[in-house]
Amino acid sequence: MMMKTTGNLFIITAASGAGKTSLIKALLAKDAQLKLSISHTTRKPRPSEVDGVDYHFVDDATFLSMLGEAKFLESALVHEARYGTSHAALEAPLQAGFDLVLEIDWQGAEQVRRLYPQAVSIFILPPSIEALERRLNGRGQDSSDVIAKRVAAAREEMRHVAEFDYVTINDDFDVALQDISAIIRAQRLKGTVQLARYADLVKTLT
Repeated sequence: MMMKTTGNLFIITAASGAGKTSLIKALLAKDAQLKLSISHTTRKPRPSEVDGVDYHFVDDATFLSMLGEAKFLESALVHEARYGTSHAALEAPLQAGFDLVLEIDWQGAEQVRRLYPQAVSIFILPPSIEALERRLNGRGQDSSDVIAKRVAAAREEMRHVAEFDYVTINDDFDVALQDISAIIRAQRLKGTVQLARYADLVKTLT
């Protein structure tokens, strides 16, 4: 009774430096029903990143082999590195009834929405370009040339903001976190979602 069927899929997108990774980690820490889809990438891990936790870090040959075998639901070339989401990364947790967060760029979001039109998409904006530059510089990981390229790429990414269902501005971290949590809760309470989740209960009440 009251068996949950398929979980909700949340696509979260932001330009590099807008704070989406930190916000997603905070979401996952407070919500046991929410899981993160682990993507594959050919870029090198950052000092704090763990293989299989943050990403599946693979070489270019492995990625291209998986791409040729149609194992990716979506893939994109971003900042000279390849990123992709495998079919298995989405299907298993969603079928198990978990709600899933997919952290991808606008290109990947566009591809996923075609196959999962019921997915809820959220775009996180920085409060300004200057704030974005400060955050990128604050990481202490990239040269000024790389940061300039990331800012230019960020502007291109943010031109696609109107394609998303929801938008929040990460000026105050706690407020942005509350915004995203509210979106997730509202989706869980939608009539169609609740009626599917509690189908047996509804039968006994009507």
